[in-house]
Amino acid sequence: MTDKILITSALPYINGVKHLGNLAGSLLPADVHARFQRLRGRDVLFVCGTDEHGTPAELAAAEAGLPVAEYCARQHAIQADIYRRFGISFDHFSRTSSPRNHEFTQHLYQRLDENGLIEERAIRQIWSATDGRFLPDRYVVGTCPHCRHPSARGDQCDGCGRLLDPTDLIEPRSAISRSTDLETRETRHLFLRQSALVDRLQDWHQGRHDWDPLVRSIAAKWLNEGLEDRCITRDLAWGVRVPRPGFEGKVFYVWFDAPIGYLAATREWADLSPERDWRSWWRPGPGVRYVQFLGKDNVPFHAITFPATIVGSGEEIRLVDRIKAFNWLNFDGGKFSTSERRGIFTDAALDELPADWWRWWLTANAPETSDVTFTFERFAEGVNADLADNIGNLVNRLLSFVQSRFDGVVPDGGTPGPAEAALFDRCRGGVTAITEDFDALRLRRAVEGLRALWSAGNAYLAHEAPWTAVGTDPDRAACICRTALNLVGIAASVSAPVIPFAAERILRALGEPISAWPEFDGLGLDTLPPGRPIGRVDRLFPRLDDRWVAELAGRYGG
Repeated sequence: MTDKILITSALPYINGVKHLGNLAGSLLPADVHARFQRLRGRDVLFVCGTDEHGTPAELAAAEAGLPVAEYCARQHAIQADIYRRFGISFDHFSRTSSPRNHEFTQHLYQRLDENGLIEERAIRQIWSATDGRFLPDRYVVGTCPHCRHPSARGDQCDGCGRLLDPTDLIEPRSAISRSTDLETRETRHLFLRQSALVDRLQDWHQGRHDWDPLVRSIAAKWLNEGLEDRCITRDLAWGVRVPRPGFEGKVFYVWFDAPIGYLAATREWADLSPERDWRSWWRPGPGVRYVQFLGKDNVPFHAITFPATIVGSGEEIRLVDRIKAFNWLNFDGGKFSTSERRGIFTDAALDELPADWWRWWLTANAPETSDVTFTFERFAEGVNADLADNIGNLVNRLLSFVQSRFDGVVPDGGTPGPAEAALFDRCRGGVTAITEDFDALRLRRAVEGLRALWSAGNAYLAHEAPWTAVGTDPDRAACICRTALNLVGIAASVSAPVIPFAAERILRALGEPISAWPEFDGLGLDTLPPGRPIGRVDRLFPRLDDRWVAELAGRYGG
């Protein structure tokens, strides 16, 4: 069993607060996995950071009327605070504009160049007479030649997902001035010769048998269609400078330096303590399992381009062991849209409800095998059934009853019988399945297991009815409540990766820390000592009514 787990989440772009789809497709599942593995006693390193280079940063800074460096610094602080409030437990949250990332990016480029995998080429690129400059890919917008989406960017179409070049667009225009006074001129750029690495990448991909079908199919499509050399420089002022004569006015393409940010973030984390060795996490070989979490649009860059950089450099750097990719989370029949004010974004979500509500629904409905649509109706229905009526009901009625009838302590007395033995078997089997599903990154199945465990506790209480037994057989009522309290402690512990704040409240009321994943060797539902004080827990998850649904649907529907 691997003791060290390296986890990276796709770097969120710096250009504004992210919507719930970004959270659901990378950051949240990465955090769930990190929390789960820590509870199991694994040594976990979870790094991420803001992706601050490229045209999105420059365009957003220009719109905000700020120098790009100042804009990025402000947005990094905003995003970091939002993720902290969502409970995203990064070990280090970096920035791709950091000196370490510049250092790593330039070093890997130089190694690629030394290995004959960098080629300087003259290309035709869009020139804007109105703007007086070459326009990098995202500075050009137009109609997609494949699906006719009217607002395709010069690097990728959001309509069909196809990668593009600016010269592919129909009726192109400048994203800065909106001018159509464009022409193509010759300029020189650097290309990573990915075509020379196809065989080595093919060999590596053949060993990735445990990857999800979505990731394998996207990677195989790219390799089978013939891997093209990739332009890795851009005509921009903001980014990692290209250490090559004649390229003083250019920077590296954002998708060249962004994944390298994972290495830089680890180095920055290690810089904070002399006892930390960043190389031990990235050195190839056994002992570390490296898992990436990202949206399906990022698969080519993580399954092809970033591995090509590592393989081509010849450096002893670990390649990813498992990529967990997600489909889209859409909003009410369409896409989230900042410009059209459609959808609820992460800052607004936290203004409306605590983090656990969102964490639960987004994990329970993770777009693992297909796109998922978020509506406030579906959200309210899901959290009411699972959080308010299931675990909330279990915890609130049990702890309230113990407070009122057993002086607020774990009750003594009574001997466990067949009902308790059956509940223990169900609990042990349920936790075993939940463990396997979390470990295998089957998030929705793990959540189904949590839901079933909570339901088992409610069914046990309903059938054994301690509120009835307490009048005729107090010892039996004590045994039932003591057993149920132990089950609640186990249920809270295994739910902690998904709803950490509620789990902490429950376990604090039981006098138990969130310290370890439940184990059942030699243990039953009797580990809480009789006489231990049990605290109060106010309603964990009040129900959301139709008025709430209508109000938020109107506010965030665009």
